[in-house]
Amino acid sequence: QVQLVESGGGLVQAGGSLRLSCAASGRTFSTYATGWFRQAPGKEREIVAAISRSGDNIYYADSVKGRFTISRDNLKNTVYLQMNSLKPEDTAVYACAAARDQSGSYYIRSYEYDYWGQGTQVTVSS
Repeated sequence: QVQLVESGGGLVQAGGSLRLSCAASGRTFSTYATGWFRQAPGKEREIVAAISRSGDNIYYADSVKGRFTISRDNLKNTVYLQMNSLKPEDTAVYACAAARDQSGSYYIRSYEYDYWGQGTQVTVSS
């Protein structure tokens, strides 16, 4: 019922910024909690940031806290990840995900999500 398409990835130097977007289909985007995950080669997929349906409840991984900002615009059916002060260790495939939700919570485990985007590559050079 929901399709997610990421955009905005690319190659950036350390210290630079990128803004990822995740466009969602459907008419009920506001009923889904969303999140951003990333996976680097040889590593497990990890949560980056998560946001509740309304945007009132937000989670950041310790590794990105203070550098990344997750936000959403329910009228545009889009969730964003603003990434500042990028580091080489941020290099990964970033994917957005959506979880059906009626509680207003955020979710930080991949198994809690119902829909996934295809991912977009972020490469940070040193």
